[in-house]
Amino acid sequence: MELCSSLLEGGVTPSAGLIGLVRKNISIGLHVIIRPRGGDFCYTSQEFEVMQQDVLAAKELGADGVVFGILDTEGKVDVHRTRQLVELARPLKVTFHRAFDMSADLIRSLEDVVQTGAERILTSGGAQSSIAGARSLRQLVDASGGQVIIMAGGGINPENVRSLIEETGVQEIHASLRSSTESSMRHKNELISMGSLEGREYQHFTVLEDQVSQLVRAASASSARS
Repeated sequence: MELCSSLLEGGVTPSAGLIGLVRKNISIGLHVIIRPRGGDFCYTSQEFEVMQQDVLAAKELGADGVVFGILDTEGKVDVHRTRQLVELARPLKVTFHRAFDMSADLIRSLEDVVQTGAERILTSGGAQSSIAGARSLRQLVDASGGQVIIMAGGGINPENVRSLIEETGVQEIHASLRSSTESSMRHKNELISMGSLEGREYQHFTVLEDQVSQLVRAASASSARS
């Protein structure tokens, strides 16, 4: 399970309170995203220091892994600073997230991530969704040579997961499967938006157990065939 806050920004680091509560209530692997803000993945020295402190906090709170990605101004993987975080995170597992998809050259970035020591790359193959990036995902799986796990993520659901696995050869998938839920509040002030996206004050997202179960069954069926 990857834990993050603010999905509208693509996910940022969750609070210590959230990490601790989730760790208390689940027994499966917990991987915490380390992302100090939304936007690009080229971080200042102060932002990098925040990431270091958040890695240590995730370790202290019982996470099994952390998820992050750092690029330089030219869209290359920042190998030096990424390796620093990987070493700081040990013995936790490390996933290089979809900052990878924003890099200038996916194959070069694959080689760079391998150098950092990260175990996994979360990617859509450089496309908006894994389905659109299926050909690139296949190339990344082949090019990885087992040195790093290629995890497909982006637009995956119970209806397309089987064909995606068979086409790309990925062994792991990532999906949010979130559904919109209306607020329980009866009083609503529609004149004010507290954030930059209007109309979100009385809406939030939940993950439905039946959709997760369907996805697992479909993915398992594909794995059994292969």
